[in-house]
Amino acid sequence: MTVFPIFYAAIENDLRRVLSYSIVNQVGFMVVGIGIGTSLALNGAVGHAFNNVFFKALLFMSMGAVMHQTGKSKATDLGGLYRTMPLTTIFCIIGAASISGFPLFSGFVSKSMILGASTQDGMGILWLILVFATAGVLHHAGIKIPYHAFFAHDSGIRTKEPPLNMLLAMGIAAFLCVFIGIYPGALYYILPNPVDFQPYTATHVVDTFQLLSFAGLAFCLLILAGLHPVEWRVILLDTDWFYRKGSKLFVRLANRLVGTDRTDQKVVKGGGN
Repeated sequence: MTVFPIFYAAIENDLRRVLSYSIVNQVGFMVVGIGIGTSLALNGAVGHAFNNVFFKALLFMSMGAVMHQTGKSKATDLGGLYRTMPLTTIFCIIGAASISGFPLFSGFVSKSMILGASTQDGMGILWLILVFATAGVLHHAGIKIPYHAFFAHDSGIRTKEPPLNMLLAMGIAAFLCVFIGIYPGALYYILPNPVDFQPYTATHVVDTFQLLSFAGLAFCLLILAGLHPVEWRVILLDTDWFYRKGSKLFVRLANRLVGTDRTDQKVVKGGGN
């Protein structure tokens, strides 16, 4: 769950679907924490579920604001919106930093607990998978979402900020993402087990910055070298292939039945005349 959605999100054009894949990825971190089963891991899983409500909601609200103002949600149709939607841009970046696990943001606190629990003996492979997934989160949710929506190429769209109520909702979620990141004790208070964990050690902060910095550098180098997957104006089918094909078959059968009934009615009516 942590790794597989990353590859779909990397090539997805619709930014809301990218966030949907990201939900699966983030729930994967929680499932890993539950699977490890230690006190620290369970605290991390519960804390990450709590934090996910805010930073994922913030990202969805920012994309919802973009769609509300522009009517578009695809990466190929957007870009350059930071000029006319600066507050929405800032809120989206805060959500992106939180979900990526940058220090001073909420995701860093809860994700660090799960990663810390995975460093126990015999879990080296699991730790490596989580590290790879962390870098993948930065790629598709931390960089791809704000980059293609607000920066990248200039789409030529000139709009304004969304209504005040939408900005207020995003502002509250952004504040909580930063508040929990700076004061993790507020999160520890509601966790199921006593917490004896300090995420802001020099070693852990430096390691996290190194991981996220190199992941961001890899994204930039791929873009500059032309090796990054191109955003195509297509609909990429996942498991929705089944219900898309099934719905077409249902409509075809329904039309055939309805069409036959109408033909019969016309013939009867004509014979009566």
